[in-house]
Amino acid sequence: RWVLSLECKGSRNFMSALRRAVEVDFKDRDKQKSQGLYLLTTGIPDQETHTISAYVAEACGGCDLQLHVCLFSVTAGTDSSGIIPARYASPREAASAFKEIAQAAKGRFHWFGEAGIFESDDITSIISEMEKAKNYSQKCAFLVESLKQRS
Repeated sequence: RWVLSLECKGSRNFMSALRRAVEVDFKDRDKQKSQGLYLLTTGIPDQETHTISAYVAEACGGCDLQLHVCLFSVTAGTDSSGIIPARYASPREAASAFKEIAQAAKGRFHWFGEAGIFESDDITSIISEMEKAKNYSQKCAFLVESLKQRS
């Protein structure tokens, strides 16, 4: 019911939402121990990136909490609501800011749009593992060939 009652207000007050998620009363701390927060967004927060990065680094530093960011870039002209955010940034600037924030919070960053995936820490990790496996396989093949030539 709470989600259905929400209305768009043209603001991305990220710090307020983040504080609400991580600053739990001590009496309820054991019941509400978060391990990961997921931010699904279409644009840059109202606050400055360095302020948010410093806050999430501190909030996530002493525990197992991670902040993961999923940025969805909307094609220009598709926002028919006419609501202009308090702070504007190009999709690339927003991606750069959120990548910095996710890294400060030891989380993962994913950037996608209608055209597909622009950047994803998960995909980058998979590609890196594939490259390591290929390199290892080539070294093994070289070693096997070297042993064959000796015998």
